[in-house]
Amino acid sequence: MSQPLEPLWEGWERALCVIAHPDDMEFGSAAAVARWTAQGKSVAYCLVTSGEAGIDGMAPQETKGIREAEQRASAEIVGVEDVEFLGLADGILEYGLPLRGAIAAAVRLHRPEVVVTNNFRDTWDGAVVLNQADHIATGRAVLDAVRDAGNRWVFPEQVAAGLEPWGGVKQVWAAGSPLAKHGVDVTETFGKGLESLQAHAEYINGLGEGAFDPEEFLEGIGRGVGSRIGAKYGAAFEVFHFDLF
Repeated sequence: MSQPLEPLWEGWERALCVIAHPDDMEFGSAAAVARWTAQGKSVAYCLVTSGEAGIDGMAPQETKGIREAEQRASAEIVGVEDVEFLGLADGILEYGLPLRGAIAAAVRLHRPEVVVTNNFRDTWDGAVVLNQADHIATGRAVLDAVRDAGNRWVFPEQVAAGLEPWGGVKQVWAAGSPLAKHGVDVTETFGKGLESLQAHAEYINGLGEGAFDPEEFLEGIGRGVGSRIGAKYGAAFEVFHFDLF
């Protein structure tokens, strides 16, 4: 039997979601974003890539424009107006200084208290359902970039250009991690989360007719997490603390 989840800390005002691709937040976590924006919190999105390698039958440059537009429309549905694309190459992200630097710059720019990223464990289920390389590289870089952002002597060229250090991130949350021990009730905003995923229409169509049902997918995830927090629907997160050091 799955263990109950602890409630997420929600005493923050600003969050930055740093994810690899358009649609990464929508596959299970956008309803949580809708909950937070409805509470009056500020949430911004930072997309490391534009998802240009995500539609097999469409050239990357055309895909890029479509997926950026779909992501902006999707974010607006859940109350997010600030959407940034870093422009790194989709499908071939590597953990390293360029990725850390790009994310650290975003953290210094947005100055969040919470940073949300995607699951970056090797699998989705803790067993056999393999994760994707871009998610893994991005999530691991997020953890280091949050520390980097607070140190003026790491990526000092950013400070020289006017991006002051920011050491105010208290927690990093990895959405959908198989090691998640925290969750949040998204019952009231589940519909917004579903609508935001459906906004990625060209991407979903590219998966093939009948290959994917957004409502069925999100209900399956949401109900499973909800059962662990005493709600109809929930979203789960692995929490990393940066306010203990």
